[in-house]
Amino acid sequence: MTEASEKPARVVVADDQTVVREGIVMLLGLLPGIEVVGAAGDGIEAVRLVGELAPDVVLMDLRMPRCDGVEATRRIRAEHPGTQVVVLTTFGDDDSLFPALRAGARGYLTKDAGGDEIVRAVRSVLSGDAGLSPSIQRRLLERLSEPQAPAVTEVPEAPDGLTTREVEVLVLIAEGLSNQEIARALNVSTATVKTHINNLFAKTGLKDRAQAVRYAYAKRLARPPVN
Repeated sequence: MTEASEKPARVVVADDQTVVREGIVMLLGLLPGIEVVGAAGDGIEAVRLVGELAPDVVLMDLRMPRCDGVEATRRIRAEHPGTQVVVLTTFGDDDSLFPALRAGARGYLTKDAGGDEIVRAVRSVLSGDAGLSPSIQRRLLERLSEPQAPAVTEVPEAPDGLTTREVEVLVLIAEGLSNQEIARALNVSTATVKTHINNLFAKTGLKDRAQAVRYAYAKRLARPPVN
């Protein structure tokens, strides 16, 4: 083991739940090779602490108020590239995993990870490797081996501030798919589909699926069926 690798990794913990955050800090304090230098209750505080403390790694929750873990990860990697991010979250679904990795997270663990697994992930990202739990590695391999979901209408610019995924959900609604069918087509949970529907309804002022279908036709996101 090199001299550099023997130095404790300086870690900031970001989690909005006080009991969980304090529990993680306590656990990390018992692990060899890790020094907790700060703890944040949301993404904004996490970014601030990284600027002040310059830790080696942030253990980042995803679902937090004011600034979620994905946006905080994006800011940290852009503003403080010397700090790596390992996501530590309850959620292992695609809509949590892939945005976090695209934002720059080098590691991804679920909260059932043990202390040894956390240490390995921290050391892995500091050595330039990925720190992924076995379940997340399997999910990535499964995703790569899955057939592509049916293509949806591509839109140069989504209307009314809709995200690409919200447009995909809208198009599938217009095609007559149920929430469960949309979830299978996009390989996400039904709860995630419901969240996307609520978001796109809020952005567009739509009240129900019938209005959503008419909206998709009017915006040329989908074509009415030909009789």
